[in-house]
Amino acid sequence: MKQSFATAILAAVLAAGLMFSNAASAQDRHAGYYYPKPQSEETYKARARTFPGSDRDRRLGFVVAFMGELAGDPAPQPFALYAKGGDAEKLIIVALNDQTFATLFRARAVLAMLTSRVRATPLFAELGVQNLFTFYDLAKLIGFKQITISDGREWSHRVWIK
Repeated sequence: MKQSFATAILAAVLAAGLMFSNAASAQDRHAGYYYPKPQSEETYKARARTFPGSDRDRRLGFVVAFMGELAGDPAPQPFALYAKGGDAEKLIIVALNDQTFATLFRARAVLAMLTSRVRATPLFAELGVQNLFTFYDLAKLIGFKQITISDGREWSHRVWIK
């Protein structure tokens, strides 16, 4: 399972060059249930390509492995991470406390920390992209099409992965 975790972690990316938009998706059946309707969006043009065979099972396996890894830390979990959509192509990250994602800037800081974590994986080293790919690129590698982050209370933000 650790190999799957490393493979999954490697695909996500957070990087500069994001295009910001205030328009929220009109067709989001998860808004209002898992998170508030997104108030903002951006599009990330990934440097990675989706791995062949990256399907629903791989994305769900990534989420299970990632959350399992976080559960090994004795500190309270700062956020929940899960996949939704018919093909589990939507990654959702929701804060579990009032501090972690108190602002979009703090949420981006957490995503940057996740980038550091995935860059340290054997997969990124094998691919030779440990200094280039981000958490968003890892998401692209395993076939996620969007990431929604939320404080779980008042705001959410959507990142389209292209």
